[in-house]
Amino acid sequence: MKKLLALSGAALLSVVAAAYAQQKAAVDPAKVDATVNAAFPAAPSDWAPRLTPDETMRQCSQTRNKPDKKTADAIEKREKAAIEYPADGNFIGDWKKGEALAQNGYGLRFSDYPPRRTTGGNCYACHQLTKKEVSYGTLGPSLLEYGKLRDYKPAAVKAAYEKIYNSHAALACSNMPRFGANKILTIDQIKDAVALLMSPDSPVNKGQ
Repeated sequence: MKKLLALSGAALLSVVAAAYAQQKAAVDPAKVDATVNAAFPAAPSDWAPRLTPDETMRQCSQTRNKPDKKTADAIEKREKAAIEYPADGNFIGDWKKGEALAQNGYGLRFSDYPPRRTTGGNCYACHQLTKKEVSYGTLGPSLLEYGKLRDYKPAAVKAAYEKIYNSHAALACSNMPRFGANKILTIDQIKDAVALLMSPDSPVNKGQ
């Protein structure tokens, strides 16, 4: 029996080792790109940017979202330099519109093409924002009292705008979408989302 268990254990280790080796095997990026493009032969021409990874996404994919410090610093520097700021210098919009935006999951799905209404932020899919809304995801951290915990400081307001516009500017290879950089949301929509997080009157900060 002991011999049988030993043989079974050795066989299991061999399978695990083989599987691990396959996961670590080098993948030709050109083959991956070709496979992805072949999967969408009838895709509209304006989808091309979504099927072609930029330098940041290539680096994140190659490092499995765990870039070394040098690469991470380069990503954050590059992405921050590309952020477009509001022309009026005001980062806060209307928190009520921001709440509607956070609840809106429309956009960028097959069923949403061609677009028939404004794309939403779908913020509740990943974050808790208010106590009233009990349906929320946990992929991202809770944002309850986000502005209150930061004393509503102007620097925190600007940082929130930058994070929403381009999350990779704050954390390289973040799981959060680059809402502004990828034209998912407009600058005005991002300002409304910032208001939801940073306005003292927002339910996010009133604990509602």
